[in-house]
Amino acid sequence: MSERSDHIERALRERLGAVHVSVEDESHLHAGHAGARGGGGHFRAVVVCSEFDGLSSVQRQRRVYGALAEEMGSAIHALSLRTLTPEQWSASRAGSDESG
Repeated sequence: MSERSDHIERALRERLGAVHVSVEDESHLHAGHAGARGGGGHFRAVVVCSEFDGLSSVQRQRRVYGALAEEMGSAIHALSLRTLTPEQWSASRAGSDESG
């Protein structure tokens, strides 16, 4: 995990109270892209937070973007999100455990 990924993970845990966060730095896949040239990274994240309960996907993503407002546009150029409640996370993990 990169230093920037670690920072994003810590920020989401602290600012949202997320119970699980995984962040993957995919910047190497975007070498030469305008955002990469500007220093911003491309990241993929899974964020599990009880605060997401009852929120739409768009509302969940807005919460994450709000929590990372100071990083957006500088350290983060692009962020792909999967946002889940703890119950959804447990169910998705149970399904993946059963399939293999």
